[in-house]
Amino acid sequence: MPTNDYHFITQWRVPGTVAEVVEILGDAPGLARWWPSVYLQVRQLAAGDARGVGKVMDLTTKGWLPYTLRWQFEVTEKYEDGFRLEASGDFVGRGIWTFAQDGPASRVLIKYDWKILAEKPMLRDFSFIMKPIFGANHRWAMARGEESLKLELARRHAGSEAERALIPPPPATKVPVGLPVFGLLATAAVVWLMTRRD
Repeated sequence: MPTNDYHFITQWRVPGTVAEVVEILGDAPGLARWWPSVYLQVRQLAAGDARGVGKVMDLTTKGWLPYTLRWQFEVTEKYEDGFRLEASGDFVGRGIWTFAQDGPASRVLIKYDWKILAEKPMLRDFSFIMKPIFGANHRWAMARGEESLKLELARRHAGSEAERALIPPPPATKVPVGLPVFGLLATAAVVWLMTRRD
């Protein structure tokens, strides 16, 4: 069994409607605007059909660890309650977003099922020892996504420009408390090992 395989299931609960969440997450170029702590650059390579199936995006992303990831995704299926994408590049695998309205409380339950092989050489070669840190990096990135999506929805729900101006900007990249020393030392060790290879 490969050590560079990862399977993450993330669940969010945000205020709003499924239609709003689908519109925000379906606008992939907008990710760099409202989720800038993770999405550095997003470029559309193909538009896909009228439903967005076949849409291909090129992305540069990061977490709190000092590396970036270049990858692409293609929307391969659209459902009534979500969509599926296939990833290639530094990640190879699939992601499935599903959405459900949470009763009359105007909340949306969001699930992201992300099953991939990490193919970026550093991730692939050092997952056998760094897997917990790489996993923590992903969970940090997804937590910033939930925080950022809540802020984006709050901006949409603001009743006036004055109210909208009080909503803080999306969070920037910030190393989480408690992980930096171990994470940075482990990353430095990996970089050192890579430079010593013949």
